[in-house]
Amino acid sequence: MATRSAYKRFSELLPKEERENACSARVPKSQILTLPELRANPFQHRICRVFSTSDDGDDSMSFEDFLDMLSVFSDSATSEIKSHYAFRIFDFDDDGTLDRRDLEKLVDCLTGQGEESRLSNAEMEQLIQNILEESDIDKDGTINLSEFQHVVSRSPDFASSFKIVL
Repeated sequence: MATRSAYKRFSELLPKEERENACSARVPKSQILTLPELRANPFQHRICRVFSTSDDGDDSMSFEDFLDMLSVFSDSATSEIKSHYAFRIFDFDDDGTLDRRDLEKLVDCLTGQGEESRLSNAEMEQLIQNILEESDIDKDGTINLSEFQHVVSRSPDFASSFKIVL
């Protein structure tokens, strides 16, 4: 996406009186989440958290943060970059590994939190066990970045499906 059109989209998220200084402004997370491309994304809050450089922990975004996000989700980003950020998005507790809690939250995001779509405890346990058996190469009970990237490298659709087009 051209920087000019990204700048236009970013500035449109700001109040009118702040648009002239969009380069130095921060857009609140609540406004970022109004983007149609993020509105239906089950990982919308994690995406804001991972790309925000806010010192306040409010997940607001600067124009640079916004550009970084668009760059990672663009067709031109490499599979390695996409998988690195996917890993960070799925690492809900930001500890550098995907453990059982992260995997459970990941499955909940993908299946929905409603009672009718939620997996039973036995189904969740079986699914997490299958994921770990497939992905946890060093058998430490967690998935690290290189293990995650190894799994993703065997998924030809990953790079094309990990995108947001504005």
